[in-house]
Amino acid sequence: MPDCILNTPIKLGHHRLNNRIVLPPLTRQRSAQPGDIATDLMAEYYRQRASAGFMVSEGTQIEPRGQGYAWTPGIYSAAQIDGWRKVTAAVHAEGGVIFAQLWHVGRVSHNALQPGGAAPVAPSALPALQAKAFIETGPGVGELVQPPVPRALATLEIEELVGQYAQAARNALDAGFDGVEIHAANGYLINQFISAHSNIREDEYGGSLENRLRLLREIVEAVCKVVGPERLGVRFSPLFSGTDQDRVYIGLVEQDPHHTYIEAVKVLEASGIAYVSIAEADWENAPDLPETFRQAVRSTFSGRIIYAGRYTAERGARLVEAGLADLIAFGRPFIANPDLPQRIFNGWPLNALKAEGLYGGTRAGYVDYPVYAEPQ
Repeated sequence: MPDCILNTPIKLGHHRLNNRIVLPPLTRQRSAQPGDIATDLMAEYYRQRASAGFMVSEGTQIEPRGQGYAWTPGIYSAAQIDGWRKVTAAVHAEGGVIFAQLWHVGRVSHNALQPGGAAPVAPSALPALQAKAFIETGPGVGELVQPPVPRALATLEIEELVGQYAQAARNALDAGFDGVEIHAANGYLINQFISAHSNIREDEYGGSLENRLRLLREIVEAVCKVVGPERLGVRFSPLFSGTDQDRVYIGLVEQDPHHTYIEAVKVLEASGIAYVSIAEADWENAPDLPETFRQAVRSTFSGRIIYAGRYTAERGARLVEAGLADLIAFGRPFIANPDLPQRIFNGWPLNALKAEGLYGGTRAGYVDYPVYAEPQ
């Protein structure tokens, strides 16, 4: 796509991005064990994709209870911080910009992943019936399992949790990240607090929408104090089709998703953060976000807006040209094409995505996808 609008620079906070193509957070389950530590192999994977205008790391659990899938990396121990330094150094050597995604899965976990085999924590003792956790059953092998009934967090514990987000943000800066993204999407902990389907608390964190947004507000404020608003983004996954209630693992469908998420965006606007990232439904034949919602996000939020969800370059460019988006994220295409921006801007064909190595493994399906070479 010569002269593609995605191939134009843009400012994000204090950063000048070379293009508007984003590597979004993509769970790949390659961390070293024991300890859930980022590795040299992970550094190579991110280095290969550093031509993205902007990159967000895979979800990194902020504390041991925040893990819902075996072999995902953390960002709460000294060894984990050291591991992530390899990644950020590799990205920066290529001129890239990378934020760390701060993640807590809440109830989408299992006793096998929890310290001492305890129950996962959540806003309320309501199980994630349609979601699955992933546990290790042997070296390099595991299985999907049903999450158990979680334990509802006590009110005082929530204050500690907010502090853990702030500490994870400090750790991310220490590890060399350029900023952080708060994961408030896909049916995980913050999303669980926002949703009336998973939050039936009767204290100041439950009941009204204002109360259900309280945890988001407190985490955003706490992390802002650590990194500054210009180095902070938040990810949401608003779903608008009630027929997709069973797809809980990618989010929770609210009775009035437009109102819920525009109010959530207002929380972000009040804090002046750099961007909001909207993860759309990404299965085949999924419904599009309503145009009225996109327009409301644009009129409500003065920062940058990122959209992700089975976008083609053409469709993403149209959204940017319409003024409804600033950057477009490409997940599956970026897995299979480490040089995705160059392929898009030059009209080169794309590698096909392989099922092998999507989740867990070693090099295969991870760092062995080729860059484009002109036919001889």
